[in-house]
Amino acid sequence: MKKLAKILTAAALCVAALTTFGCGDDKKEAAKAPAGDAPIKIAVTAGPHAEIMDNVKKLAEKQGLKIEVVEFNDYVTPNVALFQGEVFANSMQHRPYLDATLQKEPKFDLVEVFKTVNFPMAAYSKTLKKGDAIPDGATIGIPNDPSNGGRAILVLANAGLIKVKDIKNVTTSVADITENPHNFKFLELDAATIPRSLPDVTFAVINANYAIPAGLNPTKDSIILESADNPFVNIFVTKKTNENDPRIAKLKEIYQSADNEKFIMEHFQGTILPAWK
Repeated sequence: MKKLAKILTAAALCVAALTTFGCGDDKKEAAKAPAGDAPIKIAVTAGPHAEIMDNVKKLAEKQGLKIEVVEFNDYVTPNVALFQGEVFANSMQHRPYLDATLQKEPKFDLVEVFKTVNFPMAAYSKTLKKGDAIPDGATIGIPNDPSNGGRAILVLANAGLIKVKDIKNVTTSVADITENPHNFKFLELDAATIPRSLPDVTFAVINANYAIPAGLNPTKDSIILESADNPFVNIFVTKKTNENDPRIAKLKEIYQSADNEKFIMEHFQGTILPAWK
């Protein structure tokens, strides 16, 4: 239960922070890469990202690479800290969040260097099982906020149930559905209440941070699972000036290693998945 509470806290923070961004200090200079054998400072958020990076730190030490894990309790400060040179990289956000941050703070000049993990959104049902045909006229519950609602619609579009104007547009809404051949009805609900509303719909698309406390496992209980290559997978980020630093390549090798993948799968029991597979 403590593990699930950590997952809930971290994922819920990500949802809340998507619409809130910090302001960098324009007087700060760009980050300089750590010199010599100094530890690489990696910013993470409390919960799963911190737990995974602690494992990466152990694996890296065996290869002579020192890491200092710097933990934050919000999703704004790690990007500010990276811009200001307080850390070398961070692991705590997905691409749409980074893009939104850079739109507001273009001076940050941050870049994605590799993919990390996925908190998969998934569809659940009280009446349907995985592989069952979705009946015509089905009522589908989706989140009513723009970010998560759009993500839910893209899950359905990628599953071939509907078509939208642009399947890569993370701001997609119900109004952007171009084909709905099975006449599905969309019930937009507060994301936190959707698990309790499952008896009232044919199925519902639910964020992992709300599914997990409701006893729903994305990989075991869902009828539709968000693909691992979705735009909302989490990423490892650094300053553009650090992009080609050889330590970034080493960090990618270690993070995406079989040993770290095994840790993720066993530690989180399928509620969090490797995003590079």
